[in-house]
Amino acid sequence: MKEYTPEYLEHIRSIIEQRDREAAVRELEDLHPADIAELYQELDLDEAEFLYQLLSDDVAADVLMELDEDDRKKLLSNMPAEEIAKQFIEHLDTDDAVDIIQELDEDDRDEILSHIDDVEQAGDIIDLLKYDDDTAGGLMGTEMVVVNENWSMPECIRQMRMQAEEMDEIYNVYVVDNEYRLKGILPLKTLITHPSVSKIKNVMDENPASVKTDTPIDEVAIDFEKYDLVAMPVVDTIGRLVGRITFDDVMDQVRESTERDYQLASGLTADVETDDTLFTQTKARLPWLLIGMLGGIGNSLILGNFESGIVVDPTLALFIPLIGGTGGNVGTQSSAIVVQGLANGSLDIKNSGRQLLKELGVGLINGCIISLLVFIYNFFKLGPGHQTTTIAVSLSLMSVVLFASVFGTFVPLTLEKLKIDPALATGPFISITNDIIGMLIYMLISTALLIAFAA
Repeated sequence: MKEYTPEYLEHIRSIIEQRDREAAVRELEDLHPADIAELYQELDLDEAEFLYQLLSDDVAADVLMELDEDDRKKLLSNMPAEEIAKQFIEHLDTDDAVDIIQELDEDDRDEILSHIDDVEQAGDIIDLLKYDDDTAGGLMGTEMVVVNENWSMPECIRQMRMQAEEMDEIYNVYVVDNEYRLKGILPLKTLITHPSVSKIKNVMDENPASVKTDTPIDEVAIDFEKYDLVAMPVVDTIGRLVGRITFDDVMDQVRESTERDYQLASGLTADVETDDTLFTQTKARLPWLLIGMLGGIGNSLILGNFESGIVVDPTLALFIPLIGGTGGNVGTQSSAIVVQGLANGSLDIKNSGRQLLKELGVGLINGCIISLLVFIYNFFKLGPGHQTTTIAVSLSLMSVVLFASVFGTFVPLTLEKLKIDPALATGPFISITNDIIGMLIYMLISTALLIAFAA
């Protein structure tokens, strides 16, 4: 990655200010598209547009894909539809072209598509726009090398050369039958070792890993990891080859999904960036802060209703943070493990009962250890005159840990069944709920023990 020092940026701005096109081209010609995109983020829109006009169409299209979505929208908003179609869309793979078009208004989409000279490419883009974004169909591209299983090796090689002329990269050679149903993959090694084979179907690798167009993206990512793939074919409901997904496309989706889950777990209700406006960031953060505020008010009401018990034994108040913090930590741990298992496929929703029992066992062990250690501490620290507090804190910790373990497991499993992102369960929801329930458990146990010892 190239580092842009203040001196270098000042040098670039000086070239732009002088409108020195030749010097600007020399600066850009040795840069990778990702580095050019990073450079644009350091410049204002007018400066970036001047440099953009100096790029070749292929490089400009690659740079466009490397830009952040907001920067991309700003750049495209000042360009006519025909220029977007000619300079960018026609030089992108169909999956990347679809990503760009999906970010635009519907009216702009139609106008851009009307300016694409390649009717086949435009048709492929229109077909891909019909698929949901979070499915294999919405992620796939249509650029691939396809051969017929009945072709001879010389015919296969001839057809491959013709198809490869229009592609930047070739990951696999897919073999289909006369109805275009996927039958296998032809390894490049086979092309070298079997130059005169009579038919491709005699040397192809049969039954390749594939996904259907409606397969969710998270399942596609799991298959890529499971089979160590760089590309995977996509088929329709009757097995016809319709596209392919590449490893980099999956990684982009995984990264976006990870960022989204992290923000959900942090209590953000929308995808925000550091350079977003104050209003955007406030709108994303405020809802869970308000819910947390209501949770705090709920805790204060609980304490108010049990105020008499704290008056009798004020030392009970010293352990309120311990009860709330332990419950929140245990619940977050349990939910994080379940969410991770659901994400990587190691946990099947059908085994939810088994997972609940396992977490109950873990909670019981952890609860016993924590409660015993706190009991020993309080026994020697507080002395025999505070046996109510000593017993109440230990019993409450045991109860809170058990509840938080089960609750932290149950919530993400339930959200998964309801088709809601279970990552929501690793955020403030678990902490706030466990805090309130933990406080209620603590106060009920403490009050009951105070009454029992008083009697």
